[in-house]
Amino acid sequence: MQVTATQAKNKFGYLCAQAKTEEVIVEKDGRFDSVILSYEQFRALKDARATKTIAQRKREFNETYKDWLAAQKQDFETNGLWCDGVVAW
Repeated sequence: MQVTATQAKNKFGYLCAQAKTEEVIVEKDGRFDSVILSYEQFRALKDARATKTIAQRKREFNETYKDWLAAQKQDFETNGLWCDGVVAW
C-alpha cells in the first residue's frame, strides 16, 4: 500500500493495522520516504541483519568443518606443501 505523508498522519491507526498484512509505503514530496512494517516483519529484518563477530564466525567455521580441517592438517603433515620444490624460472 502506498500513501502520502498527510494520509499517514490522518490515518495512522488504520495504517498500523494494515501494516500487519502488508508494508505501507509513505510518500513525501513525491518521493518514497518511509515504510511502516509490522513488529514481526521488523524483528525478522533486524535478526537477518545481525552480524556476528569474527571470533564467532571462526568458532562456527571450525566446528562445522572440523573433520575437513583435521584431514587437511593430516595431509600437510604427511606430504608437506604441494608447492615444495617448485622453482620459478
